[in-house]
Amino acid sequence: MVSLNDIRSTFLDYFARQGHEVVASSPLVPRNDPTLMFTNAGMVQFKNVFTGLEQRPYNRAVTSQKCVRAGGKHNDLDNVGYTARHHTFFEMLGNFSFGNYFKDEAIPFAWELLTKDFGLPKDKLLVTVYHTDDEAAEIWKKVAGLPDERIIRIATDDNFWMMGPTGPCGPSSEIFFDHGEEIWGGPPGSKDEDGDRFIEIWNLVFMQHEQFESGAREDLPRPSIDTGMGLERIGAILQGKHDNYDTDLMRALIEASAQVTGVDPDGDGNVHHRVIADHLRSTSFLIADGVMPSNEGRGYVLRRIMRRAMRHAHLLGAQDPVMHRLVPALVAQMGQAFPELGQAQPMIEETLHLEENRFRTTLDRGLRLLEDELGDLAEGAALPGETAFKLYDTYGFPLDLTQDALREKGRTVDTDGFDAAMAEQKAKARAAWAGSGEAADESVWFDIADATGPTEFLGYDTDRAEGQILALVRDGGAVDAAEAGDTVQIIVNQTPFYAESGGQVGDSGTARTEGGVVRITDTRKKAGLFVHHGVVEEGRIGKGDAVDLAIDSGRRGAIRANHSATHLLHEALRRALGDHVAQRGSLVSEDRLRFDFSHAKGMSEGELAQVEAEVNGFIRQNTPVETRVMTPDEAQALGARALFGEKYGDEVRVVAMGQADGSGIGAKGDTYSLELCGGTHVGRTGDIGLFKLVGEGASAAGIRRVEALTGAAALDHVSAEEQALKAGSAAIKARPEELAERIAALLDERRQLQGEVADLRKQLAMSGGGDAAPAEAQDVGGVPFLAQVLTGVSGKDLRGLIDAHKQRLGSGAILLVADTGGKAAVAAGVTEDLTGRVSAVDLVRAAAEALGGKGGGGRPDMAQAGGADASQAPAAIAAAEAVLRG
Repeated sequence: MVSLNDIRSTFLDYFARQGHEVVASSPLVPRNDPTLMFTNAGMVQFKNVFTGLEQRPYNRAVTSQKCVRAGGKHNDLDNVGYTARHHTFFEMLGNFSFGNYFKDEAIPFAWELLTKDFGLPKDKLLVTVYHTDDEAAEIWKKVAGLPDERIIRIATDDNFWMMGPTGPCGPSSEIFFDHGEEIWGGPPGSKDEDGDRFIEIWNLVFMQHEQFESGAREDLPRPSIDTGMGLERIGAILQGKHDNYDTDLMRALIEASAQVTGVDPDGDGNVHHRVIADHLRSTSFLIADGVMPSNEGRGYVLRRIMRRAMRHAHLLGAQDPVMHRLVPALVAQMGQAFPELGQAQPMIEETLHLEENRFRTTLDRGLRLLEDELGDLAEGAALPGETAFKLYDTYGFPLDLTQDALREKGRTVDTDGFDAAMAEQKAKARAAWAGSGEAADESVWFDIADATGPTEFLGYDTDRAEGQILALVRDGGAVDAAEAGDTVQIIVNQTPFYAESGGQVGDSGTARTEGGVVRITDTRKKAGLFVHHGVVEEGRIGKGDAVDLAIDSGRRGAIRANHSATHLLHEALRRALGDHVAQRGSLVSEDRLRFDFSHAKGMSEGELAQVEAEVNGFIRQNTPVETRVMTPDEAQALGARALFGEKYGDEVRVVAMGQADGSGIGAKGDTYSLELCGGTHVGRTGDIGLFKLVGEGASAAGIRRVEALTGAAALDHVSAEEQALKAGSAAIKARPEELAERIAALLDERRQLQGEVADLRKQLAMSGGGDAAPAEAQDVGGVPFLAQVLTGVSGKDLRGLIDAHKQRLGSGAILLVADTGGKAAVAAGVTEDLTGRVSAVDLVRAAAEALGGKGGGGRPDMAQAGGADASQAPAAIAAAEAVLRG
């Protein structure tokens, strides 16, 4: 039996022989289509190629594209497991021409592949064409020899494809397989077309027109081809099956489910096994592409799919988590075609295991409550919406699981009542927020959030993405458009821009629409929204526009390095100073990092050196920086550290970096740093480059602050210090390694010379050199009084001179005035035997006032002061004499 893997290879090989480039599947999270939650068709990754916005080095391509349809308008979730051909995950085989070939080659390619390479009987095939597409009908007649009754003309949009309200469009031709008269159903276009006899297997889109807003439609100068064939559908046909779940790949997953649950794959639990098999694929591939379970956006859809599968495992009687045990079977089936699946296998298994453990508690509690509520309802009555909302809001039981559980009992949920209860809760939240002290005009963000829902952040794994402008705010109010020169705030459905939180600054960059360019200067969070602050630099932007969002990658890279460094720094500080160390604030910007932590005293040079060396050691280790999503309790159980001042919801990201080596930094293999953090981080510790502490000091009582640089900024700082070191060494003619010793010797020499200078000044002053007043004492009021005006003497030298004069006089009063470059220093002294008659403090205060100063202080035997005008020295001496005369 031909396998699905063989079918995929045959398809790709066939078109490779026809000159097509084999292009790998794009991720399930589209980066170039803001209208899509998940990639749901093969053409998604080529959208901008078809519209001319992007050029590729090839004009023919073939892919096997992984697709998910479980949210938005393409939502098959409720039907999965109960029908033969509904899936949340499927592969779309497709060949594409970007203006290279058209119908006359696309149709023969399809017919040859189906009838020769795949060997389908020609009499089992029929096609549809758009009712006016005579060209396609004639080609089918010529190439396939199909009669008119097997070339069915369809007048509806089933056979006319449009990329959107405007843009490329064109007719399509669908190929159907006839399963035979024993199965009910009629051909497409008939009243019985919904039956299962005729199954569509391939759709060929002939992109030949462009649709304009006016309604006009013109031919494209270079028409293109876009085709899509579901691997599971063609696989079922080639394997002689009528049910996709009977194909080899799906059967292998169903049997793996049966093995781990111990329940017959074909018995009463068949539907449960089918749900598990399908959902295993979608959840595993979503996790491999970076989506993690959460309560918003894509993460919420992932969680819904995961929990739906887990509930069906529960219904099979599984007492322990089983989903993670099925991942090896999936990797065995699909890992060769999609290597990312095997690479992410540990993460997929761990995420499924943690989620299932958590969900089992929610499930048991929710089902008990649901049974209690149903016991009070009339037979067949719908569950009240407020009850369903209580299960969701209070106990974490999602609405879709409530609906799924009731479906098996033949009941429904009053969804209008559920929506009303949700709206009432939002109104209460708005009222509580409005009274929290925020400015009144901030309520605009709640209005927008109610209409749009929260922004989805894509920036953990991309610097660029497309989004759609959902709202514009200018001057505090919502507007429909903004023009060049306007300062605006922009809300989009999804963004790679990080909004300031957790100490990390918001991203900057550019936002481009078809009609305008906005320079984004900052990104902030408001009411669950990522608010992009910017200035329209060119043209005009409007609500509803598709927008290309690109962050400043260089700036983001520096921010990432600084943020990851704070995690290593936190742990290094704790290990150097003690377990009492805890973060008390931080700033992570592109040019530096600042980290506040609890510690009672300043760090020594040795402690700073230890911390810096340890951080750089783990940077050089260059181990991967890993992130996981879990509940706060689970994170705490793993030993993850929470960040000061952060509020955590039901889900947290845990960032792990560094591996201990057993040499005093923990047991070998232990994770070095494990913290709760929603910020962006480097891929490997080595991406930080270099870590350099540049400051340490007090921030508040019991709080210390360190500042540091990383990467290029750290290297620039070290280079600048090195240049200063070289310049200093050259100036004193010493090698850099001798500089400290040489400076110490120069300082000793300087102190010695200063002492000698002071002695010489003292000798000069005592000899009367430079005096402007007699050097000998004069009798003033019966007291020997010596007064001098000195130059070349500093104020600090006066005390020593006073003491020398006291010793020489034996008895008397002294007043010395030093001219210090226009200003004056004055000191007075009185020998011990005269302090009862006169005080040095009175003398110096009188002199200081004459010198333009005020006050002065000291003891009765010694006092000092200063003055503003040294030229008044004679007046100062006279004022002191007046004090002596009484």
